[in-house]
Amino acid sequence: MEHFGFPLEAILIFVGVVVVSVYLDLFAHRKSTEISLSDSARWTVFWIVLALAFYAYLWFRFDKKWADLYLAGYALEKSLSIDNLMVFIAIFASFGIKGGVLQHRILYYGIMGALVFRAIFVVIGTGLFQASPWVGFLFAAFVIWSAVKMLQRPKHEAEIEDYSDHWSVRLTRRVLPVYPKLHRDRFFIRHSQIPGNETDEAQNTSNAVKKGALYATPAFLCLMAIETSDVAFAFDSVPAIIAVTQEPLLVYAAMIFAILGLRSLYFVLAALTKYLVHLEKAVIGLLFYIGAKMALQSWNHAIADTGFHIPPGWSLSIVLGTLVAGVLASFIFPAKK
Repeated sequence: MEHFGFPLEAILIFVGVVVVSVYLDLFAHRKSTEISLSDSARWTVFWIVLALAFYAYLWFRFDKKWADLYLAGYALEKSLSIDNLMVFIAIFASFGIKGGVLQHRILYYGIMGALVFRAIFVVIGTGLFQASPWVGFLFAAFVIWSAVKMLQRPKHEAEIEDYSDHWSVRLTRRVLPVYPKLHRDRFFIRHSQIPGNETDEAQNTSNAVKKGALYATPAFLCLMAIETSDVAFAFDSVPAIIAVTQEPLLVYAAMIFAILGLRSLYFVLAALTKYLVHLEKAVIGLLFYIGAKMALQSWNHAIADTGFHIPPGWSLSIVLGTLVAGVLASFIFPAKK
């Protein structure tokens, strides 16, 4: 069986683009100013164009087949990320974090963590799949289970869940003393920085706080909720993309290019979320398709070849077509007021 492998040239270009992109993103938003919707929209377009440029590179430098697998994985991860961002909106609301600057800062560190966790999950996931084709049935069941969970999820669940009592937040409170108020854009605040009339209030979570000790602020608790939620999202997205392609470099590239634009996309999505009412249905449909595709592929390799194989171009068309249909349906059949 032909494999894309790890061409040194592709690795160097991919790593170089990621490093430069992260630097640019940090440099471009280094000033503490509010993030405008127009600025977020421009950056969102930039990240999408960058991802498509890598698609063009794979097509012309290697083969259209590999390029299509990458793009299908990218589109799937982007659509799953949109659903995840809905949860991030609820997390910020739970902690009363409304300022664009602080949200942007928290998302930046959250995405840095996502880059690391995704790499670990991709290595483990692709390694397991290559070790035995039977693992594909487990991945297929996991993807379909994720679709069923989304299908059974109550409407507007993200708006009613209180993430300030998330298990990661409770764990952090047991480990660190917590200052109950936001302090500019800080994740931590020293004891000496707390106003005198608020010292007792801040100290009520710990009986052994010494002068000069650090307190976690609600911004850090919010970051913990986002990081742990993103790890849970990875359990959904990694098997789904591995169902599209088992090439580790293509899987990771698809995920990273989708993740890089999440910060900017968040602010665009926050403004558009009430309009994209049917996009989640499209994502659910895609997960059912991806799960069935993975099961078919595993059957062909582990049991008997059915003679039916889904070409990369078909997967790309189905993924993009379903997402476009979900967006169009949202505008043609909007939610009732």
